[in-house]
Amino acid sequence: MVTKSASTAQPGSAHPMPRVSTRVAAIAPSATLAVDARAKQLKAQGRPVIGFGAGEPDFPTPAHVVQAAIAAAKDPANHRYTPAAGLPALRAAIAQRAQIDAGYHTEAANVLVTNGGKQAVYQAFATLVDPGDEVLLPAPFWTTYPEAIRLAGGVPVQVFAGASQGYKVTVAQLEDARTPATKTLLLCSPSNPTGAVYSPAELVEIGQWALSNGIWVISDEIYQHLTYDGVRAQSILAHVPQLADQTVVLNGVAKTFAMTGWRVGWMTGPTDVIKAATNLQSHLTSNVSNVSQQAALAALTGDMTIVETMRQAFDHRRKIIVAMLNEIDGFNCPLPQGAFYVYPDVTGVLGRTIAGIEVTTSAQLAKVILDEVEVAVVPGEAFGPSGYLRLSYALGEEDLITGVRRIQELLAR
Repeated sequence: MVTKSASTAQPGSAHPMPRVSTRVAAIAPSATLAVDARAKQLKAQGRPVIGFGAGEPDFPTPAHVVQAAIAAAKDPANHRYTPAAGLPALRAAIAQRAQIDAGYHTEAANVLVTNGGKQAVYQAFATLVDPGDEVLLPAPFWTTYPEAIRLAGGVPVQVFAGASQGYKVTVAQLEDARTPATKTLLLCSPSNPTGAVYSPAELVEIGQWALSNGIWVISDEIYQHLTYDGVRAQSILAHVPQLADQTVVLNGVAKTFAMTGWRVGWMTGPTDVIKAATNLQSHLTSNVSNVSQQAALAALTGDMTIVETMRQAFDHRRKIIVAMLNEIDGFNCPLPQGAFYVYPDVTGVLGRTIAGIEVTTSAQLAKVILDEVEVAVVPGEAFGPSGYLRLSYALGEEDLITGVRRIQELLAR
């Protein structure tokens, strides 16, 4: 006979069970999506809000990719389950692009196609990290990383690099943060939220440090094609190939091909890790939508001209937004070399009274900007320490100029 203990008592008893698990209840909402949702809600109310929150290209998905999806939807073969790891042709194309674009070799068998880049992030940490394992997390960082680490039972250890360092951590900082519990380093280059790109020399130094200390590297390279000023973003594995047995690379089509809504990402890595992550995915979501996979295949194997067109447009916007933000007294905005974000240091503004409010944090500053001039930006608290704002320049040029001009006028009052 089974007897109910106090820990399983029903609601209304002395010790009611929580309605939501402690693990899931502890997850913080995505700050970037929350800002974007708030901006869209205000727009729906008729307010002229300009949103710099979402990292989403304003371009349509390339026409040949859309046509491939239409054709795929008509093919009954795509109406069925397919391998959890992904369509063989897509996995092969991903492996080929890794060599061409990222400069490292992998086999199709070492590729797992995921439902967007976020699933790849989650599964990478879930596969590698045990409870209590520490993960070195260079800050500023994308909002999802610490939550995915905690869901895996890991402990995120922030390693902060400010604007004076170009938002890039050094090996000396990583070594200072390393403990016997350190298992993994998260590396994102080009970076969300800062747009920083690690140089080949910096990647070599970090890669050799990780190799010598037996530390796993999870390298998020989803902004790989979006670089500027002649900078090329290659994988850490291109510079330290010996690290391949302890590195998982994450990527996807969302940013490069304006395919955020298609939900196709991937991870590559050692055979045992990819096999384990595939087993996890087989229970979690089965395979990715076959129509989306066929669209991704068309993107990776088709004409890349549109990618260069988008990159050039982002480059033009990048120069405009950096110049305009640096005109604001108290803003220090480095010129990013990758992605489509700027990350100004706004500590020079904090402590001022703006619109009758004494602003002491970047979260307060972001709220005042939204309330007073209807411009949505993401505060630095979402990505690490206070004192910064993230603005995406993946929106149209006219909105970009209008939005920053509103901020200029507000802070010049």
